[in-house]
Amino acid sequence: MTSHPDLPLLYSGIVPLRSDAHRNWKVARTSRIAWLAGQNLVPLITEEFSHARRFYPIVFSTDAEPVPLALMSLVPGHNAFVSGQGETAAETYLPAYARRYPFILARPNPAAPATTLCFDPASELLGEDVDGDALFDNGKASQACLKVLRFCEQFDQSGERTRQFVAELVRNDLLVDGRVDVRRDGEASAYNGFRIVDAERLGKVRGHVLRQWAQNGMLELIYSHLHSLDLMPRLVDAARQSPVFELAQEAAE
Repeated sequence: MTSHPDLPLLYSGIVPLRSDAHRNWKVARTSRIAWLAGQNLVPLITEEFSHARRFYPIVFSTDAEPVPLALMSLVPGHNAFVSGQGETAAETYLPAYARRYPFILARPNPAAPATTLCFDPASELLGEDVDGDALFDNGKASQACLKVLRFCEQFDQSGERTRQFVAELVRNDLLVDGRVDVRRDGEASAYNGFRIVDAERLGKVRGHVLRQWAQNGMLELIYSHLHSLDLMPRLVDAARQSPVFELAQEAAE
């Protein structure tokens, strides 16, 4: 699955969920997440760092306003943790961004005073013929729908805290370009296009700032990120063994 350039990652469209138009719709119950199989980078919120760091490296995008990302493969278009059928190992932690899909809080109409619960119309997880939980009950939001709404609201609130955290990293000039070298069959390739916290620059941050970060939890987040980078060799090994990686290299040559 790919997104349109002007839409969030994973989404091919955004449509408001309405009790009149979708009164008989249901949301599927499934453990398969096929929509994530083709994504090697997935946005994270800061509340997830302590969980995510145990499974994959946490990096940052190269945007003017960087976003924390779960690096789930060194092969673009491939996910080392999710099969093509959407299956994952039982213990794998899945980012909230992916668990939120196909729902999202958005303003389909820029003039709207507030966000509303929307969904991706291309998703097969919603519809009248889907085997799952009803989204409406006698014209009102069902418990399943309210649960989705609360999850999306909590995600957006966490998103604001995450933006504040990253803004502080940028303000203190702590992010630098990252790079991973993969050598296979005598040939070396580089994976880059992401940023990481520079440990040397972190060591030069003034004491009173570090004390403030220790008190507000930011320092713990930074170290969760830095410790997660120890998992990079696992992705290097996976890339060396991936036939997808080999095809990508051949195409590049």
